[in-house]
Amino acid sequence: VGSNLVQSLLATGTANTIAMYDPVEAGLKGAAEEIYHSSFPDAHVTWTTDAGEALAEAAYVLSSGGAPRREGMTREDLLRGNAEIAAQLGRDIKQHAPEARLVVIVFNPADITGLVTLVHSGLAPQHVTTLAGLDSTRLQTCLAQHFNVPQHLVHGCRTYGGHGQEMALYKGVISIDGVRLNDILGSGTLANGVGLTIDGWEMIRQHVLGGGARVIELRGRSSFQSPAHLTTMMTRAACGGEVYEWPCGAYVTGDPYTQVMMAMPTTLGPGGVSWELPDGDADEHVELDAAYAHLQRLRDDTVDMGIIPPVRDWPSVNPHLV
Repeated sequence: VGSNLVQSLLATGTANTIAMYDPVEAGLKGAAEEIYHSSFPDAHVTWTTDAGEALAEAAYVLSSGGAPRREGMTREDLLRGNAEIAAQLGRDIKQHAPEARLVVIVFNPADITGLVTLVHSGLAPQHVTTLAGLDSTRLQTCLAQHFNVPQHLVHGCRTYGGHGQEMALYKGVISIDGVRLNDILGSGTLANGVGLTIDGWEMIRQHVLGGGARVIELRGRSSFQSPAHLTTMMTRAACGGEVYEWPCGAYVTGDPYTQVMMAMPTTLGPGGVSWELPDGDADEHVELDAAYAHLQRLRDDTVDMGIIPPVRDWPSVNPHLV
């Protein structure tokens, strides 16, 4: 993900001054050499195995630095190791990049690694987010393939809550080539001459829930092109560029969800991430409640591991988390 992210940042003109970091020198140097061989104009790219050097006065911190999923693994299987990596990243940000405008956590389980990074970073919640749009783009892909239309004709695909089996799929604003999905489901109404049954929607839903595992099965490794591109587009929005239309991970607190990182309807800009509660039907809200309960359990498991302190003690580590 990291090397593709650097390439995407440079190719889109989103950034030209980039510090690449990895603790494994040979692989990192090789990735940097590939970037140099691409000969991007005005590029100022350095590499280092020293996290402090890479983070010094960084404005944007984009991290895919955890272990990847492998075939047969769930995102939760990565919990302890990647949460420990996130905790150290947060501490390094606090020490070396305390004025960072945006931190984007890409590595799984992102809802927890993002939360752990936030707690230890000392940053305000709006400045730490996670890549959460990939489930929504997978839903858009499935619908475009089912209705045999170009992907850009499928609008309003949104998944909220967790990144994984506990996500909630909100379908109320989805349209295909101008036809509302809710008008199509089980009704005989067509889009591009194609209908969709309730059972067919459930098959699409299951396909989205297993989208990451399917990529691993097909390619033998976890996703890297799509996370890199979406993270680039998040960074562009944070720099004042094009609107980022997909959900982001947000630190949510208040009623009915509190003190977790989860995908929500968000606005991302130079001030960071702001969020609101989603509109949906009763079944969708039940799904979101289940996702929240799952994230609470993962958060509490991380507390029990000693990686983050109990919730009541968070303000002693990060005063923004009152």
